[in-house]
Amino acid sequence: MEPLLIVLAIVVVVIVVVIGIYNGLIGKRNRVDEAYSQIDVQLKRRHDLIPNLVAAVKGYMNFEQDVLTKVTEARASAIAAGAQGPAAQSVAENQLTGALRSLFAVTENYPELKANQNVMSLQEQLSTTENQISFARQHYNASVLDYNNGIQMFPAVVFAGMFGFSKREFFATEPEEQAVPTVDLSLK
Repeated sequence: MEPLLIVLAIVVVVIVVVIGIYNGLIGKRNRVDEAYSQIDVQLKRRHDLIPNLVAAVKGYMNFEQDVLTKVTEARASAIAAGAQGPAAQSVAENQLTGALRSLFAVTENYPELKANQNVMSLQEQLSTTENQISFARQHYNASVLDYNNGIQMFPAVVFAGMFGFSKREFFATEPEEQAVPTVDLSLK
């Protein structure tokens, strides 16, 4: 009778541990999904601001239509990439960021455009949104790291595959964020 109670106690402990691991992994997966939805919210805000900015600068930039076209095409590409997962979306969003940077650089050549209150407001809103996107990416990537560690570490790794938990992709940073800047302090 006593060995049966010991076996039963061990089975109960194992079941409780498995339930704990499963619930922990569900919580981590849900945090990843929530973090990704925060990126989507900020990207939608960014995508909604861009047509207003393009419309505001279009009248001033008669000779810079190719820049406006690139921004519009990059926006359309970024919206379409949203359904293709974090890797494709991050590439498309980085291209959009580059197109916006070139637009902002070109606007520096138009003093009347820099003085336009509507354009200045839209640029400020886009700048704020870019910061929020950066924070949302950091939160998402931290959540993905926590989740991936959770499903790949013992003892959860034993059960993660059984329960259908799979590795998630990071939201890649912009290439210029990955490059280490060189500093030359030599006197010439």
